[in-house]
Amino acid sequence: MVQRFEGRVAVITGGGSGIGLASARRLASEGAKVVIADVSADAGKAAADEVGGLFVQVDVTDEEQVKALFQTTVDTYGSVDVAFNNAGISPPDDDSILTTGIEAWQRVQQVNLTSVYLCCKYVLPHMLEQGKGSIINTASFVAVMGAATSQISYSASKGGVLAMSRELGVEFARKGIRVNALCPGPVNTPLLQELFAKDPERAARRLVHVPLGRFAEPSEIAAAVAFLASDDASFITASQFLVDGGIAGAYVTPID
Repeated sequence: MVQRFEGRVAVITGGGSGIGLASARRLASEGAKVVIADVSADAGKAAADEVGGLFVQVDVTDEEQVKALFQTTVDTYGSVDVAFNNAGISPPDDDSILTTGIEAWQRVQQVNLTSVYLCCKYVLPHMLEQGKGSIINTASFVAVMGAATSQISYSASKGGVLAMSRELGVEFARKGIRVNALCPGPVNTPLLQELFAKDPERAARRLVHVPLGRFAEPSEIAAAVAFLASDDASFITASQFLVDGGIAGAYVTPID
């Protein structure tokens, strides 16, 4: 594996499972020192041990904990070169706007959108001091498309992540800092498996609309993260980077 991240430090929120864990493995395999930030002590420590990195237990909705995460990273490794702000939730009580209560709405907004705001707010000063850095925020293909099988707060939160990432990418472009929104399609993660195990019909309805005919594997999203984080993407900022199996480009689903 090419060592694109030799001497670089990456912080990954939600790094204990799913896309975050796959990305930790990929970046570490390319030479990065990886900081796993996760609310789950067991999953987070196991991930950090696997990649030879540092685990920091963090509630990403807590401003002081997020601030401390990046300071701890710099104190431990001397820099923070990549911030993959990936933590998120998709609870079953987030559904149609007609049935989703205000508490469910606010919880999803806090975890999926406010946390990204906090992570960007507190990693940017370190990157500005260094004069370089790559921030990757996990949005979703639902940030650019509407879904009839709605998760109203999730979709709205990811739209917010996309808009915020675009603006930050523009604002800090001439400071050496790139900011991009990663927009995955449905990914075969525990989050998706849990959601669809409760509603197989919903899973089938979504799968039929993926031109490639399957959900993504976490390692495929991790490859996109590694690209965006690396110097290979040096002219890419303020972008919506779709890794969705063709969903956003499809007018009709191809026939087998």
